[in-house]
Amino acid sequence: MTSYADLEREIDRGTRPDLLRGWVLDVLADVADGRRALRAVRHPLGFTCLPVERDGPDGICVHAWPADPPPVRPTTSTMHSHSWDLLSHVLHGTVRNELIDIDDAAADPAWRIYEVHSFGEVDEMAATDRLVTATTATVETHSAGDSYALRAGGFHTSEVDAGAPAVTVALGRTTPGACDLSLGAVDGRSHRVRRDRCDAAETARMAREIARLVARG
Repeated sequence: MTSYADLEREIDRGTRPDLLRGWVLDVLADVADGRRALRAVRHPLGFTCLPVERDGPDGICVHAWPADPPPVRPTTSTMHSHSWDLLSHVLHGTVRNELIDIDDAAADPAWRIYEVHSFGEVDEMAATDRLVTATTATVETHSAGDSYALRAGGFHTSEVDAGAPAVTVALGRTTPGACDLSLGAVDGRSHRVRRDRCDAAETARMAREIARLVARG
């Protein structure tokens, strides 16, 4: 398996998780040994992203939440929506997704919607005029061996419990015309956030640590 379509097919079928796990372990070994030139990124929402492949609108990443994550202090909030459809398979641990309903007609809005425009390692958080309320619709829990999908435009949070690391392989397919969004303070302003990209040595170390978790299942 080397392409987005191959991985998508295996995740959808769910019949040979060992092949999916083996592919991820091979990728992590290549990263750890310097055969695959990529740099891990510490995401503002508390996980580490290894951007494995990008082919037009399709992207493949390995996401890892550490056992002792740094405090998550986003400049907006952890509630967000993607400009792409997400298909994810949990390789280790448990991920909790909180699906959120947005109401644009509330008399007393609690949040402002911010558009997220990414330029390399910089995210521009652009405050919009859209004021909303947010309520939890569903909470889903997915453990190792489970797969889940999140549609483009659907607001949610994704978290793990403290002391409980998790690893997923995530496939994203961009929706034309869609934009990444985040909920932030009503009185907030547009601003920029820089993502923390790791160097080669730190990326290799992270790849080895993630591989140990994936091998455990």
